[in-house]
Amino acid sequence: RAAELLQTELDRFETLLVDLLEVSRFDAGAALLVDADDVNLVDLVHRVVEATQPLADQRGVRIRVDAPGHACLAEADQTRVERIVRNLITNAIDHADAGGVDPGVVVRLESDDHAAAVVVRDYGVGLGPGESAMVFNRFWRGDPARARTSGGTGLGLSIALEDTHLHGGWLQAWGRPGQGAQFRLTLPRHTGDALRHSPLPLVPLDADENNVAPTLKKVPR
Repeated sequence: RAAELLQTELDRFETLLVDLLEVSRFDAGAALLVDADDVNLVDLVHRVVEATQPLADQRGVRIRVDAPGHACLAEADQTRVERIVRNLITNAIDHADAGGVDPGVVVRLESDDHAAAVVVRDYGVGLGPGESAMVFNRFWRGDPARARTSGGTGLGLSIALEDTHLHGGWLQAWGRPGQGAQFRLTLPRHTGDALRHSPLPLVPLDADENNVAPTLKKVPR
């Protein structure tokens, strides 16, 4: 048992080291897109969901994917986009209500001629006023006492935001206390194109905005 615990801590230290090295590349302006090509986000999301299913099973969280009947294409660095989506889904699993009657984690996709989008929705504790921007800060934790199962370093969302900026995309968050949270990734259809809209709304259609003061905030680039 002691050896298992030591191995777990070594794995977490290695993950932290890798994330810190990546952060240093962003800070030095050395991070670049590699082999940007057409990526079908539908296939990518299903691949990430399959990889994170054991974590969801461990937490007792269901994952549902709502995808259109067509490909959602974006010219992108597949490795970086897969990392963004993996961070969003594992965070949603961590914050979803385990074993509850809610839908667990819902991933939706859509695209048009100019952009492609992925939204990841959970129905957990949600975000308080102003926290929709703070979640992208390095090492920020909404609830430090909350148990985590994914072994996160606190750098995942900040790295995801930087990866998104490399593509000229948007990564935004919405949340309400008791209503859960939703993260939206929007990528231009072609690298270098300016984004003007997203094919999916940031505020969930099932959200109750009537009795809560708006805290919606677009994360600046």
